[in-house]
Amino acid sequence: MHIGPHQLANKLFVAPMAGVTDRPFRQLCRRLGAGHAVSEMVTSRRELWNSLKTSRRANHEGEPGPVAVQVAGTDAAMMAEAAAYNIDRGAQIIDINMGCPAKKVCNKWAGSALMQDEPLALAIAQAVVRACEPHGVPVTLKMRTGWSAAHRNAVRLARAFEGAGIRMLAVHGRTREQGYKGEAEYETVAAVKQAVRIPVVANGDIDSPAKAREVLAITGADALMIGRAAQGRPWIFREVAHFLATGELLAPPLVAEVKRLLLEHLQDHYGLYGEYTGVRSARKHIGWYVRGLPGGEAFRECMNGIEDCAAQLQAVAAYFDELGGQGDRLPAAGQQNDRERTARQEA
Repeated sequence: MHIGPHQLANKLFVAPMAGVTDRPFRQLCRRLGAGHAVSEMVTSRRELWNSLKTSRRANHEGEPGPVAVQVAGTDAAMMAEAAAYNIDRGAQIIDINMGCPAKKVCNKWAGSALMQDEPLALAIAQAVVRACEPHGVPVTLKMRTGWSAAHRNAVRLARAFEGAGIRMLAVHGRTREQGYKGEAEYETVAAVKQAVRIPVVANGDIDSPAKAREVLAITGADALMIGRAAQGRPWIFREVAHFLATGELLAPPLVAEVKRLLLEHLQDHYGLYGEYTGVRSARKHIGWYVRGLPGGEAFRECMNGIEDCAAQLQAVAAYFDELGGQGDRLPAAGQQNDRERTARQEA
C-alpha cells in the first residue's frame, strides 16, 4: 500500500489519539506490527507552535518514516501554514483532523465539527494540498461518517476531498454526535470506498483479529486503523497481521515479554516528558496494560501514589514478576475481559 510516494509495511495503522500516540507509543506499535502511525493532532495556531506541549507532540526523533503529522484547526490559511511549518521540520505526510469528537475541539469548530460546514472543510483540504504540493508531500484526512445520524455526509465530502487532491481517507464508523458510544457502523465506510478511487481506511471498534477480518470484508477498505484496542495491548497489530495472513490466532504474549515491553516503553516515555510529567502521564499506560489482569485494579490504585520514575519502574517489574514465571502467558483477550467483568460484579 502507498500514500503518495511512500510504500507502507502493511495495511494496519495506529489511530492518532490525543494524549496517547506520542513518539514512544508510535514507535512501540510500529515495532509490534503497525505499518503506519500518525502523530497526535498539532494545532494550527502559530502562537502555540513553540509551546512544550506542541513540541512534544511534534517530536519524531529516531522515528522510522514516513513521518506523518496531523494538523487541526478551523482556518484554511492557518492550516496551510501549519502544514508547511511541519514539513520544514521533517513531516513527510500531512494528515487533516476532521474526526476528533472531543467537545473542547468541536466547540471551536475544529475536528469533526468541520463536517457541518462543507465549504469550509473543502477549503481547508484545498489549502493544505496546495501548501504541500511543492514539497511533494501527500495529504491524508481523517473524518467521521457525519455530524449526526440525520446528517451522514461522509460520501459527499469524500468525493470533494478526492477532487481537492487528498491522497487517502480514514473514516471512523461513528458520527460526531455518537462520540465513542454505541457501536461503529461500517456501511457508510463501504459507501465511501465505493465512491472514491483513493485508498480508504476503516476505523472504529476493531478490537480483535476476527473483527479486523470482518471489517475488511464488510467495507472493502484498503487498510484498517486501530485506536483504543491498542492501548495497553500494542501487540494487537502483530496478532491481526498474523491472523489475516494465516487464519490462525497467535498465542497471547509471554508475561516476561509484556514486562520487558512496558519497562522499555516507560523509559522512552520518561525520556520525552521528564520525571515530573513522565511519571504522571505514564499512569494511564500502565493502567491499560494491567486492565483485566489479576490484581490489576489494586495495582492501578497503587500507581497513583508513586511520584518518581525509579519507584514506578520497580513497582511495574515486581507486579509482572508476581504475575507469572518465564514461560507463563497473559490470559487471552477474552479471558481478560471475563476477569474484569467478574471483578466488577464481585465489587
